[in-house]
Amino acid sequence: MSGSRWAWLRVLGGLAILAVLLWHLGSAAFLAGVRRVDAATLTAALAIGLLTTVGSAWRWCLVARGLGLRLPLGRAVADYYRALFLNAALPGGVLGDVHRAVRHGRTEGDLGRGVRAVVLERVAGQVALFAVGAAVLLVPPSPAGARLRELLTAPGAAPVMAAACAAVGVTAVLLYRRRGISRGRRGLGAALSEARRGLLARGVWPGVVLSSVVVLAGYLGMFLLAARVAGATAPPAVLLPLVVLSLLAMALPLNVGGWGPREGVAAWSFGAAGLGAAQGLTAAVIYGVLAFAASLPGAAVLVVRGVAGLRGVVPQVECEEGVRAERGAPQRRA
Repeated sequence: MSGSRWAWLRVLGGLAILAVLLWHLGSAAFLAGVRRVDAATLTAALAIGLLTTVGSAWRWCLVARGLGLRLPLGRAVADYYRALFLNAALPGGVLGDVHRAVRHGRTEGDLGRGVRAVVLERVAGQVALFAVGAAVLLVPPSPAGARLRELLTAPGAAPVMAAACAAVGVTAVLLYRRRGISRGRRGLGAALSEARRGLLARGVWPGVVLSSVVVLAGYLGMFLLAARVAGATAPPAVLLPLVVLSLLAMALPLNVGGWGPREGVAAWSFGAAGLGAAQGLTAAVIYGVLAFAASLPGAAVLVVRGVAGLRGVVPQVECEEGVRAERGAPQRRA
């Protein structure tokens, strides 16, 4: 499947999920998520967003330096803000990360390592989320976790999971054979070596773990804030597993700027916990609004750097045109 078709499939999948939610729960849950956001909530979202962005940028710096790339923290924070805004404003939810990876790699003269630094940084965040998610969902008092375990242990679940695992395995084998055995081994060995240097080195992994904990705490805090604004009065011990499930759903590759699976899983998990699917959908919508608001400093970074780029290009162009005019002008005779 080509890249353009896959991108369209991702967008259409996210839109389909939102359309199903709109059909089943109506527009009131969506509109309530927008109407209940006030200035105080937006201020809190900006503060939490600053915490998570600085933590993510610090993690990116650690991984990049582990791979031998230079990346000052100030530039990393600005680039990360811009990436967050592009991820939220553009379909797919990954174009901002692609942009910061390519820009950093070209700046350092090594596009491949620049891209791999961003990939490893994102992998570290996902590993932390999945680890915390597994721990939280295994706690017996979690209604959503109990419901999820029931679904996974249902009579028809085993064949479906086996078929999915087989499909993933066959795909991996085909890709491996297509690249060639020796080439695949070299690629795998290089990837593992860079993962050790970028994530598991002695001077890197403590900071990566700490920054991932800070970032994940910010995401959980943002979603808990959204749930409270949506009217959820359940204690945090009940809401936390639902929030974790909703955040895990954002890793699914069917979304429109992050929208789609998050709202669907939030509606399902809140309904399974007895809190109401509509309230879960409203909480997810509020989270989406707050996350977009927290990324707005990235728009300012885009504008400032765009203006600075124009100011730097125009004098250079004028100077080059002047030199060419002087070279091409006929000399006056005395």
